[in-house]
Amino acid sequence: MKLFPSGHATHPQWPMAAGLVLAQLRAQMAQPDYASQPTLGLLYITDHYASQAEQILAHLREALPEVTDWAGTVGLGVVANNVEYIDEPAMSVLLCALPAGQFRVFSGVAPLGHGNEGDGPAAAGFRANTALVHADGESPELPELVAEVAGRTGTGYLFGGLSSARQGALQFAAGEGQGAAGGVLRGGLSGVAFGPQVRVLSRVTQGCQPLGVEQQITAADGNLILTLDGEPALDRLLETLQISLEEPEQAIAAVRATLAGLSSPGEGEDTHRTRSLGNDTRVRHIIGLDPNRRGVAVADEVQPGMHLTWCRRNAQAARADLMRICAEIREELEPEEQPLDVARAMAAGEADAAPHLARRMAGAVYVSCVGRGGAHFGGPHAELQIVRHALGDVPLTGFFAGGEIARHHLYGYTGVLTVFVVDERGD
Repeated sequence: MKLFPSGHATHPQWPMAAGLVLAQLRAQMAQPDYASQPTLGLLYITDHYASQAEQILAHLREALPEVTDWAGTVGLGVVANNVEYIDEPAMSVLLCALPAGQFRVFSGVAPLGHGNEGDGPAAAGFRANTALVHADGESPELPELVAEVAGRTGTGYLFGGLSSARQGALQFAAGEGQGAAGGVLRGGLSGVAFGPQVRVLSRVTQGCQPLGVEQQITAADGNLILTLDGEPALDRLLETLQISLEEPEQAIAAVRATLAGLSSPGEGEDTHRTRSLGNDTRVRHIIGLDPNRRGVAVADEVQPGMHLTWCRRNAQAARADLMRICAEIREELEPEEQPLDVARAMAAGEADAAPHLARRMAGAVYVSCVGRGGAHFGGPHAELQIVRHALGDVPLTGFFAGGEIARHHLYGYTGVLTVFVVDERGD
């Protein structure tokens, strides 16, 4: 596996942006360390280009006929290595060179099957191990749909996010079995599944800081938390925030700034934790208080036995946690003994961190929450600069999502960083 060509650009006119992207891709495809015959394209556009989505995809497919399949979506912002484009017309592309028969684009037109003959000729014999997923947040029963797709993979691991756009979300899904719909879909879920020969390494980074100790939900009704550790949930919340309903203005302001971090029983035991907020924690908004039942309503269905941590968004915690997951990925890919060229590549700082196969990263996908981005990290591009500083100039694409997907869960205010790993032989 070689480095994946990548390109990104912004311009008021999409043909100009596409031309700049294609120039970058072709220049890299001519270099010996980059893949010259990629077969899968990942395409992310900002919603400024949404009305021209079909023209953009058709243009790229015609210009890059060797790329047989495409997947991607629209976002309020898109990312590339060291740069983010938020609320401006832009596109980001990553071209993946993967082993033959080790990936498959899927959608509502051609769903991801179990690799049986009954799943159709495109799926026969294919066994999904992991999958990159894009979804419309307005789709009915979306959590169940995500869980179902995760169940059709060998590892149960998905990564991706929900499309984000001011007017109508869309997804790209073009390839064998996708029909003649132009490759642009609306609603539902789509993506690309990867076989066991495509190794990926993925981490979730949280953007919130805990306000107190983790508690267990001991009674609940739908999305209403009734008791925590056997005590009224509302009382525990007021105690944590040190507020009283007798001072309503102060109380409302404090509750509005507070979020509920939920995790299911048995999760997080073997995962990394940031202070007391684990990777498995799904952050949800508080949507109401019930003084009569002394309950707290959150934007998700809850059940007794789940764990809860009250938390708030925190820029310092978000920076520290992003640095942590980047360090974990880098350390996992570093061999214990390194030849001189490998050591130099791994030690390269931000100023000279050129793409290098010694880093064992062919490319990366980063999906971050629309509530994050440079402004939350202290300045334009700061979030992506943290990634580059830690991983080097790895080819990268991605977008700012209306919700993030990791494993079989929907997250909020997080980032999901996934790298495609070059095997030991560099194939």
